[in-house]
Amino acid sequence: MHGLQLVHDDEMDSIAKYSDGSYFGSHQQYANHVSLVSAQAVNQRIALWTSRKLLAPAIGIDCGSRSKGYLRTFSTGSGLPPHQEIGMPSLSPTMTEGNIARWLKKEGEKISAGEVLCEVETDKATVEMECMEEGYLAKILHKDGSSGIKVGEVIAITVEEEEDIAKFKDYSPSTSDSASEPAAQPPSTPSPSPSNQEGAEQSPSFETKSSKPIASSSPGDRIFSSPLARKLAEDHNVSVSSIKGTGLDGRIVKADVEDYLASHAKEVRQAGKVDTIASVGLDYIDLPHSQIRKITASRLLQSKQTIPHYYLTVDTCVDKLVELRGRLNSLQEAAGGKKISINDLVIKAAAFALKKVPQCNSSWTNDYIRQYHNVNINVAVQTDHGLFVPVIRDADKKGLAKIADEVKSVAQKARDNSLKPEDYEGGTFTVSNLGGPFGIKQFCAIINPPQAGILAVGSAERRVIPSDGPEVYKFASFMSVTLSCDHRVIDGAVGAEWLKSFKGYVENPESLLL
Repeated sequence: MHGLQLVHDDEMDSIAKYSDGSYFGSHQQYANHVSLVSAQAVNQRIALWTSRKLLAPAIGIDCGSRSKGYLRTFSTGSGLPPHQEIGMPSLSPTMTEGNIARWLKKEGEKISAGEVLCEVETDKATVEMECMEEGYLAKILHKDGSSGIKVGEVIAITVEEEEDIAKFKDYSPSTSDSASEPAAQPPSTPSPSPSNQEGAEQSPSFETKSSKPIASSSPGDRIFSSPLARKLAEDHNVSVSSIKGTGLDGRIVKADVEDYLASHAKEVRQAGKVDTIASVGLDYIDLPHSQIRKITASRLLQSKQTIPHYYLTVDTCVDKLVELRGRLNSLQEAAGGKKISINDLVIKAAAFALKKVPQCNSSWTNDYIRQYHNVNINVAVQTDHGLFVPVIRDADKKGLAKIADEVKSVAQKARDNSLKPEDYEGGTFTVSNLGGPFGIKQFCAIINPPQAGILAVGSAERRVIPSDGPEVYKFASFMSVTLSCDHRVIDGAVGAEWLKSFKGYVENPESLLL
């Protein structure tokens, strides 16, 4: 109960024990503690609910009877008038922190519901944050360009009355928190009732373990440690006198030795790294991570560690595809439309292949494989801010001209860092093309979870092949494409079937117009 159990080990006799390794001195103390923590549990639940109410506006939860806006806070202890704390909102499913790109409202300005308050850079895009209620912006806690702000962290204060603005000139979240929530203090022994006061005086008093370790004994005093702790210290040639004990009365337990060894090893590694860099005299610059780069790194690491990748490569003849593109662009130019790229035709061919082999248009879960009816294709776009994958929805149902318009539109939004969540969420398959822009012949892409496949498109090259006519040889252009598959979802034969279908659409592109 509450992290305590009765144990018997090499370190002590049967006694009440914390889950983190510290002990009580008697069963009477354990009984006292149970009655104490029962009351504390109630207080903790109340504090937790208060915390949830304070953070709710930042994560889109309405509290109490208020259908909109943020929780109104009454800071009677600090003398502050009623106000609202605006937290960093969670604007995407993977967002844990964000940056303030810029404030569109200044301190002291009147704000109205629906007005844009500021621009927030999330892990994927820059999103406008709107005001929820009318009032005045009393205090901005994180200025333009502030980065690494955790979701739920207070970024601004609003008030209803203009005369209350000046009262928040020196406002800080720590002051508000300390005024509204009691400080966390280690529990102490409750005062005994008159009926058992005499018995309580005869029992040794105790205090529960503080988070701050108790200093070990001075060199002239005896150092108390458990047999397991001494054995572990001896095995690693560590003197117990250099370790701080967190057990009863400063006793050194096994966990203290393990913590000491872990921290010491980390310090040695860091010192060695710094010394190595300094010794070779490298000249370098440290570039801070952007939000999109951090989340991309996290997702790609998760993908390679948790998804069993395998790769299938095929060469496709693109002569007819290039010829069709030329004819279509002549029509587009005459109609004033945008040119169709080879990548647009590849997206259309991939969408048709996904409709023909729907097993590749799926996602893995622990309980089932989810097969999608929509064909929403993400397109990888490289920008100065990092890699974005905006989505083309229902690509199988759209014409080539429509796909070309949407690809150019979302690609420009990605470069301007102005994508909205609906521009990149909900994809079922991804296409990454490094051939056309960079001339890469062939590569293997990392799957974009939770999808089960991604197509890596290489460049086209001229080759000499046997001729079907009177000539012995002829020239043809071939493009290498590689399908990365999640083997939990797509078996080898299924992936090969999808590539065969894709190759058929590319080499007979008139079928894309049907």
